Amino acid sequence: MTTGQHDCTTDADLEWCYDAVHGVSRTFSITIDRLEEPMSRHICVGYLLCRVADTIEDAGHIPPETQTDLLETYDRLLDPDAEQPVAAFMDDVEPWIPDERTDDWEVVAQTPRVLRTFDSLDEEPREIMREPVRELVDGMAMFTDRYADEGGLRLQTLEELEEYCWYAAGTVGTLITGLVARGASEERATEMRNNARSFALLLQLVNIAKDVEDDYHEENNVYLPAEWLAEENVDAEAVTHEANHGGVTNVIKRVTNRAETYLDDAQRYLEIVPERHGNRLSAWAIPYLLAVGTMRELQARPEDVVREGDVKVSRAEVYTLIQQFEDGVSRSRLEELRRKMAEQPLHQ
Repeated sequence: MTTGQHDCTTDADLEWCYDAVHGVSRTFSITIDRLEEPMSRHICVGYLLCRVADTIEDAGHIPPETQTDLLETYDRLLDPDAEQPVAAFMDDVEPWIPDERTDDWEVVAQTPRVLRTFDSLDEEPREIMREPVRELVDGMAMFTDRYADEGGLRLQTLEELEEYCWYAAGTVGTLITGLVARGASEERATEMRNNARSFALLLQLVNIAKDVEDDYHEENNVYLPAEWLAEENVDAEAVTHEANHGGVTNVIKRVTNRAETYLDDAQRYLEIVPERHGNRLSAWAIPYLLAVGTMRELQARPEDVVREGDVKVSRAEVYTLIQQFEDGVSRSRLEELRRKMAEQPLHQ
């Protein structure tokens, strides 16, 4: 293959990756739109590598032991010493890709393309990304194996919920921090690493609080801690039953309150994140503030999670928030925006 052909292939693959992210994640779509090169491509490709594993782990139609095997095979693709052919993974995963592919499954079907784009990146960002992605994949394999007999995840305690959140989101936070902290002083980089976990757990706990119904019906996963459900006399298998709405609502409030404890450290992360290598404050401040708005809605109407399966900020508020950053928002305004969005929708 000539260099010109390779560049052309890489450009087409990267373009596909950008389109794919817009299909699978509203939040990361906003983030990547705000970033500039080369950070935008690094975060885009890193996110898609994680999304392959996430889709397999969320797949209610795949037996847990098969999920674990697929995740372990996928992990070997990311191991530079394993020499695992991508064709072997595709042969294993192909039978489980639904005939009517969602955007998530399209990413899994295009795993060779995502890996090819990853391999085209410079060595330094590639090596920064590799370890956190593999930690995420290993963690998900561990959880599917742990609950293989249950047929889906049934988290037992707050500690286990936060362990899961670490593998699902904290690892992504490590990846992001590794990329954005390059060239920062050791003191600043250390403070970022110390606060990255809070930033990631905040976003993941909010997602878990608002997605209870979808997680159970579509993925056969219950992330609400069984110990908290038991205090409300709710069995994990009956988490969406109408008779349990009151009890489940109380647990959703508790998860939301737990997420709230991470707000200050997450904000500190944003206050010191460097704007270099194409990184921009708004890329991470917008998801943070959307989480603040979602927590406001969860605290005001947690019962809608179990009644309607849908609690999120309105499109009008998302648009208004994005507009705030069009002319650039100083770090000092983060506190003001957070306070406003905690009290009422930004567009009102």
